[in-house]
Amino acid sequence: MTIDSSAVATDAEPLRDLPVVVTGGASGLGAAVAGRLLADGAAVTVLDRRAPRGDVAAVEVDLADGRATEEAVTQVAEQGDGLWAVVTCAGVDVPGRLEDVDAEVWERTVTVNLLGTAAVVRAALPWLRQSQGRVVTVASTLGHRAVSDATAYCASKFGVVGFTRALTAELRGEVGVTMLTPGGMQTGFFDEREERYKPPADLELCDPAQVADAVAFALTRPKGCEVRELVVTPSNESSWP
Repeated sequence: MTIDSSAVATDAEPLRDLPVVVTGGASGLGAAVAGRLLADGAAVTVLDRRAPRGDVAAVEVDLADGRATEEAVTQVAEQGDGLWAVVTCAGVDVPGRLEDVDAEVWERTVTVNLLGTAAVVRAALPWLRQSQGRVVTVASTLGHRAVSDATAYCASKFGVVGFTRALTAELRGEVGVTMLTPGGMQTGFFDEREERYKPPADLELCDPAQVADAVAFALTRPKGCEVRELVVTPSNESSWP
């Protein structure tokens, strides 16, 4: 089908009925993005290992399984009205020195964060080209700056930065591509870490809803206008620039 998105920027509900896939939408930034896009009228489907809260369409899938991820994206597109956008929020991290992090845990971080992102976009491309839709990838400030005890996370997010910039060049004029670089956020991302890897209790972090606003902004630019890259961080973010 052909999705008419010509009125996206001026419509009272700017994303009304446009089909959007959000990965990692059961929690954290993904949940905030899914909620914001639903409020803007989008037809959101979440891809996650567990079902999201509330009345949100979802497909349960492990983003570490590339073929299952591609099948899930195809299922959403074929059973619905195609796809207009994908937002790849799913991300994991287990910090530690390289020799101290279990190899399977290290590799899963790279697989979910980088290869899972690529699998979602790859599967979505036929429909995104047809709808002249949008892709929003989620990098990190640690995709631009390397720190100790984060080799897997930095490798994966540096990969997302390179992947997204190359994708932007590859899809120019066909599909809009935005890379979102968030800093620290008030989510459960840090909950299961050792205390030494948790942010200080008094550290200012962004509300993920505020970061989700940036995603909505990127998706609601008028046709012919694209936001290539966005950085959203707390005012005291130490990892940017």
